[in-house]
Amino acid sequence: MEDVSFWFQDRKHPDFIQCDPPDHGRIEIRKIWTTSELNNYLDFPHVGQVFAIEREFINKKTGKSSREIAYGITSRTAEEASPERLLNINRGHWAIENSCHYIIDWNYDEDRSRIRTGHGPENITRLRRFAVGVIKSKKVSSVAQKMRELTRNVRLVFDYLRMSANTCRKKV
Repeated sequence: MEDVSFWFQDRKHPDFIQCDPPDHGRIEIRKIWTTSELNNYLDFPHVGQVFAIEREFINKKTGKSSREIAYGITSRTAEEASPERLLNINRGHWAIENSCHYIIDWNYDEDRSRIRTGHGPENITRLRRFAVGVIKSKKVSSVAQKMRELTRNVRLVFDYLRMSANTCRKKV
């Protein structure tokens, strides 16, 4: 990533700027620079383009601002994804990630988990994400409510997943 950050060190005018309406007491300005100049240079499979995203947050009450820069590589070429589309894809990824993390942390209290050794933390996180994914796939209105209903009732879980003999019978 040092090569990518070096390339964008003297960045000029961004390829796209997005200013979101004030939300959560802050204004967010996002800028993206893209290039395909490094595609043949980088030792990375299927490089379509590289990008730098600068996010600036301004607190509406205090006026304090903070700025962060993230670098990325995508297999999508400039023809497949414009700078605006890359910015939206990047934002969508984090919205999904944050949504899943919030559900897992709130319902499983994952941040206070005492599982800390070996592959335990990774494995339990995968199981939790799988469980949330299965529940979400059923188009429920509240993942938390469905989890409370299914807690400590194995029969209900099997019925929910249609894994018991009663739920697999053909309806006449």
